[in-house]
Amino acid sequence: MERKLRVAMYGCGKMSQYLMRYVYEKGGEIVCAFDIDKNKIGKDIGVVINDGKNYDVKIDDAKDAKGVFAKANPDICIVATMSLLKDLKEPLLVCAECGVNAITTCEEAFYPWNSNPELTAEIDALAKETGCTICGSGYQDVYWGNLITTIAGSTQSIKKIRGRTSYNVEDYGIALARAHGAGLTLKEFDEQVAVVDNISEKERQKLINNGEFLPSYMWNTNGWLCSQLGLTVKSQTQKCVPQVYDKDLKSETLGMTIKAGDARGMSAVVTTETEEGITLETECVGMVYASDEFDSNEWTVEGEPTTTIVVNKPQTVELTCATVVNRLLDVLEGEPGFFTTEKMPRAEFVQGFSVVELDPNDYACGCGCDCGCHDHCDDSCDCGCQDEQCGCSDPNCDCHKK
Repeated sequence: MERKLRVAMYGCGKMSQYLMRYVYEKGGEIVCAFDIDKNKIGKDIGVVINDGKNYDVKIDDAKDAKGVFAKANPDICIVATMSLLKDLKEPLLVCAECGVNAITTCEEAFYPWNSNPELTAEIDALAKETGCTICGSGYQDVYWGNLITTIAGSTQSIKKIRGRTSYNVEDYGIALARAHGAGLTLKEFDEQVAVVDNISEKERQKLINNGEFLPSYMWNTNGWLCSQLGLTVKSQTQKCVPQVYDKDLKSETLGMTIKAGDARGMSAVVTTETEEGITLETECVGMVYASDEFDSNEWTVEGEPTTTIVVNKPQTVELTCATVVNRLLDVLEGEPGFFTTEKMPRAEFVQGFSVVELDPNDYACGCGCDCGCHDHCDDSCDCGCQDEQCGCSDPNCDCHKK
């Protein structure tokens, strides 16, 4: 018996407009939604999807997520709020505690083991205990990850992997814009953003161990790439440089005008040296765009042969949301714990999804046990499902007979 995939939406901002619509278009349903914005709480998710429909699903206060999960019983939760793992501690731990699978657009969650290992391990342990899967995905899953490792698969030898990507922070909300230092003076940028670049490796590792490190997005991307390529990280550094413009720029997301000469975002270059002798040098540029600027990706795998790919004007927001929604079934099938996507199948297009759920009446004994033997269960059933692993709770069921 098939039913619709039941999805929870945590965070009802810019990204969720696409995320929720894509879920419905692929045959799933939103069964609950959360936000902290008082102007959204209590309203139907249709005001976010903005398609003129009423979905009869109200937006609840995020602080009530645990209780709502118990009633709504979602298969998976999409978390689309902040960019740093520490800012997602509460929602991801709530999902893990409730045994709800979760996937998040949080960029650090793409591979948080190399930037906030303590919190990642905490979420991982709880998710394993309750049997659910937590991961991060989005634009970087394909355009900074799988696309590059696929090209590496056609390369005989690799010396260096170089990448550069740019995106408009206006498209993602205030949290991402602030994380890139947009709107800060250059002095404020040095004090609040670039400060982590001017410390020793020992000091940086201490920040990482304490969950206080502020990684650029490529910090986690390089970790993901090394993990999938089987490379051993020897050292990793990052350099954040403010991006400026010679004219004032209006930012709708920040609700301000960024003065000429102030930071409108940043470029972050991450360099990773590996034991295998392969260097990764990757740069992400996130800033408030001028009218003639656009998103782009350029990656080069240097070796024999050397290959360069360029993707100009990608629809980054839509690609992010489509990747997350296409990943939902992969998460449901993933191992319990914080299971990052480089360990999953490569991201693929999904035409639609539903969940197969067996009806107790489908079993000969009618008990509803999910051990799998009941397609032919009768008095002679000898599969051994009567042990503790069996989900059947009916002591009179034929499956419990030796």
